[in-house]
This record gives sequence, structure tokens and C-alpha cells, in this order.
Amino acid sequence: MQINLEIIASIAEEKEIENQQFVTYLKNKDSKEVDEIVLALNDIISSEIDCTQCGNCCKSLMINVSEEEANHLSKHLHQSRNEFENKYLEKGNNGMMIINTIPCHFLNDNKCTVYEHRFAGCKEFPGLHFPDFTKRLFTIFMHYERCPIIFNVVEALKTKTNFKP
Repeated sequence: MQINLEIIASIAEEKEIENQQFVTYLKNKDSKEVDEIVLALNDIISSEIDCTQCGNCCKSLMINVSEEEANHLSKHLHQSRNEFENKYLEKGNNGMMIINTIPCHFLNDNKCTVYEHRFAGCKEFPGLHFPDFTKRLFTIFMHYERCPIIFNVVEALKTKTNFKP
């Protein structure tokens, strides 16, 4: 099991062509079968990795925030919604909101200081429990070198599906 982000980044670079081949390979596999394997691997691997030893997702991802989430967290922090928005959010022309800094304001010592009130995107990451893994391969490989869980699940998936580069 690899958790060192520098080593993961190096391996990711070495395996760029192999991973492109793996994407093509997975697209030709039965989607439900792949989902079952990914779910089982995710259960095993995510239980062996302590995310608070890494925190790279919170250090490197841009998080979308819904109106409901902004209202909820501003209330939890005892701030007016306007104060919360001015301090923590950026709003695009389309009304979409994102956290206005990377790393996240709420990350301290690799731990989320608002964990029980965190945003849906944070709760869902790395998203390996969702169905249709083979339809989300672009996103999976975008995070392959960012998240040790994704990296290890993908590498184990290569073995479980008998992938030969």
C-alpha cells in the first residue's frame, strides 16, 4: 500500500501511458462488475488509510458550496450569512459558490475543523462508493496522484481485472 504522495506522483508519471490503456480497457468491461470490485477494494483500502495523515484533498481541491451548505455552516459558526460569504466564499457570475482559498480555510493539522458540518463534496470524496466507475474515469485519474485511496484502488483494480499493459 503506497501512501507517500511524492512516490505516488512519481509512479503516476511513470504509468501515464499504462493508465491511458487501462481507461480504454475498463470502458470495455462490464460496468456493474467493475463497480462491485471497486466497492470491495475501496472498503478494504480506505479502512487502512488514515486521511488525517494526508489531507491532500483539503489542500488541493476547489470545493463547490450550495446555498443550503453555506447557510448551515454560517449558522454553525455563529456568523451572518453575508459575513460567512465574504470571509470564505467566492461567487461566480452564474451564482455558483466555491471556497475562496486552497488549502481549505477549515483544515488544521490535516483535520477538518467543521467535519460534522462539512460540504457534500468533502463528504463524497474520493467518490469510489458511487456507481458507474467506468463513466467517471476522467475524474478518477484526475485525482489518481492526489489521493492515496484512489491510487491504491486503481492499482489493485488492475490486478483484480487481469489488466496487462
